[in-house]
Amino acid sequence: MASLGYVVHTLGGWSATHDIVICGFGCAGASAAIEAHDADPAASILVIEKAPEEFRGGNCRVSGQSLLISKDEEALAAYQHRMSEANPLPAGMIEEWARRMVGLEPWVQDLAKNAGREFLRGTGFTEREAVLEFPDLGAADAVAYTATILPIPSGVWQALEINVQNRRIPVWFDCPLVDLVQDPDSLEVLGVIVEREGRREAIRARRGVIMATGGFEADAQMQRDYFGLQTAIPLGTPFNTGDGLRIQQKAGAEMWHLRNQGQSGGIWPGIQRPGKPTLYLRNFLLPAFSWFDVDATGQRFYAETDELQLTHYKRKVHGRYVDVPIHYAQPMWMIFDDATREAGKLVIEVMTWSAVVDDAGWSEDNSAEVATGLIVSAGSIGELAAKIGLDPAALAQSHADYQAACAAGHDPAWNRNPETLLPLSGERFYAVRILPAIVCTGGGAKRTLDGHVIGHGGDPIPRLFSAGELGSMFSDLYQNGSYLTEAMLTGRAAARSALALQPWGQSDAG
Repeated sequence: MASLGYVVHTLGGWSATHDIVICGFGCAGASAAIEAHDADPAASILVIEKAPEEFRGGNCRVSGQSLLISKDEEALAAYQHRMSEANPLPAGMIEEWARRMVGLEPWVQDLAKNAGREFLRGTGFTEREAVLEFPDLGAADAVAYTATILPIPSGVWQALEINVQNRRIPVWFDCPLVDLVQDPDSLEVLGVIVEREGRREAIRARRGVIMATGGFEADAQMQRDYFGLQTAIPLGTPFNTGDGLRIQQKAGAEMWHLRNQGQSGGIWPGIQRPGKPTLYLRNFLLPAFSWFDVDATGQRFYAETDELQLTHYKRKVHGRYVDVPIHYAQPMWMIFDDATREAGKLVIEVMTWSAVVDDAGWSEDNSAEVATGLIVSAGSIGELAAKIGLDPAALAQSHADYQAACAAGHDPAWNRNPETLLPLSGERFYAVRILPAIVCTGGGAKRTLDGHVIGHGGDPIPRLFSAGELGSMFSDLYQNGSYLTEAMLTGRAAARSALALQPWGQSDAG
């Protein structure tokens, strides 16, 4: 941490003073800014964002835009307790969260209305009105429906950004948080140090600092150290590299939910263009089924056409939900034929950073990707195996077993849905590398629902608040639509908590 003396003597004093400094301009940071302004229009608010303006919005901008709407706080609390059983939360936290969740919908509707956007009951890109991830744990009673804000993609993010712009809240882009300024004895947070236009500046936060910088999904070493993933590539922003988590650790915060019992947002099948830092999500709406997946040994290892997107790629094993082992199967390949290649794009375009922000264009029939070699093509299964480095005999056996299952209408190995057992046919065979795709990480500083960051001794660190993905309350399983709504709730709560404090300095002088 940087002490006040360091700021005064090394950086030449405070370059600016605000009541609240919000670090991160995603769903949580934007929600905090909107709430702070509406609660106290006279408050001075500054939002800083690490990414350049064209890459703003974080994971919020490129997520599925799903919002969980509940009408029954008791059912929602019971559902979340069951999803958190492996790593229970502090007493009363889930009940209070559920109460706030049930009251969130009007705020979201106003958000959409004030931005000139449409609030929609449904996901926006499928016909499902509600995504019920874990029916056996009580999803049907807890989830009234799934909502979103149109357009798709990015409707929720657009509504948030427009509301921030309409309030004329300043946002500094290309301005990463470097450190917190703290009293060395009490750990009270007095401001932040940022890097702006090639120099470091100290900004005083008279009431509080809200950290909403996101997780560490784009830091490969942190993924290895905190979750044991040898390979993990984000579906969301490449700017979530764990900066906020490191700064929280340095500030004396108690950590939680770094490892959980699983990757809460799931480990999904992704496809990477060469040289790109993020993945496309394989199209789970592809209307073709003449394909199967194999692991490093050339063997199938799960029922690949199950609707695993409805459980964030978790399946029930030994009585509990765990991540589909895509991360253990590497190198993993999708094997398919011309019917599947021609059926539509192998990637989905309504979400992910690669599709929404950094889209290089994907051909409708995947032929351009074959031409570039991203999709490998061969005239036989043996030739295909040789090209992708698999044992030809092993892949040939997997292909023969799969074809036999299709002929029998039953998959004895993995019990794949019989309606999706379509054989590979034609003269060409194809393979594309499937990589472990990470939605987000939920670990970070332990916090209260009102955003207070908890120190090692169990007490809040004065004037330090956290919101959103960084330090999420979700400790094991995650219900679709909960991360964005949690970001809204925690961002708003952190803003109110900061505004409730008396400013630590009344003068703007450094």
